[in-house]
Amino acid sequence: MDVRVLLAERGADAERLDLVTGYLRQEISQLDVSVTALPSGPPPEGSRALDAATVGGLLVTAAQSTTALQSIITTIRGWLGRGTQVQRMVRVEIDGDVLEIADASAEDQDKLIDLFVSRHS
Repeated sequence: MDVRVLLAERGADAERLDLVTGYLRQEISQLDVSVTALPSGPPPEGSRALDAATVGGLLVTAAQSTTALQSIITTIRGWLGRGTQVQRMVRVEIDGDVLEIADASAEDQDKLIDLFVSRHS
């Protein structure tokens, strides 16, 4: 399964996005997955990319399993919740299906994540 992970941070320039994308890449690479960087570029059409001019991206390749996808999303969510007062958004895409994780309540995030994972199980 190929999972595209795109992230934005309010007010970040391309250098800052490369840095934070690298941090997220390090965390995801601790899982049993392959992670490669995607070139930075404009936010995808229709995304809420926090007014960022560019978006950092990763391609995560993992076994087709609920456990693998749940681990990837749990890692992303944990990373989002740590260490910054700056607003961030992460967009997870699988075969055109999109999950955006940003400033929703923990309860709403749980519901959205469960629905997304169940669609790809």
